[in-house]
Amino acid sequence: MMLSDAESQREDQLRQWLRQDQERMQILAIVAALNLPQCYIGAGFVRNLVWDRLLGDSVTTPLNDVDVIYFDPTEETQETAWQIEAWLNQHHPHCVWQVRNQALMHTRHDDPPYQSTLDAIGYWVEQETAVAVRLENDTLAIISGFGLASLFAGHLTHNPRRPRAVFEARIAEKQWLTRWPMLQVISLRSETDLSFQ
Repeated sequence: MMLSDAESQREDQLRQWLRQDQERMQILAIVAALNLPQCYIGAGFVRNLVWDRLLGDSVTTPLNDVDVIYFDPTEETQETAWQIEAWLNQHHPHCVWQVRNQALMHTRHDDPPYQSTLDAIGYWVEQETAVAVRLENDTLAIISGFGLASLFAGHLTHNPRRPRAVFEARIAEKQWLTRWPMLQVISLRSETDLSFQ
């Protein structure tokens, strides 16, 4: 798929920010060495970096956890993912690792079977969370379920594939609006900003 010039520039900017972040680059190298199929790091690993650079102060938000996602339809349970997670937590304890095979995650949410890692992240609760990156031969490959425009605009957008109540509960639980008060919560129903204070 051909990217627009604006989207290509956003991807280039994201790659630059990732390369400037030594911790994230080390984590990407660790995950690349696992050699898992369609394997990426997503969610707050990417989202929080962008919000920090655009909306935050000079302090980088600590990584609460590292969401490693891959897609292997030959696995019948998450057992392999849990074993990889345990190995990472033992050998690289500076991070809290979460590893999930996205080929199996549809059953948890009663979704149709996902076709790929990209398809799977298109079901995540916030559109801005549905972004992931991996290191491929010194190249940073980026996938996004909804593009990067809303992430770079400082929006927080409900994915209509998930219940609105889940979205609102996550906003309250994660305290994103406290950390980044300039975030704008977007309602897809009316395309207007919500006051969610």
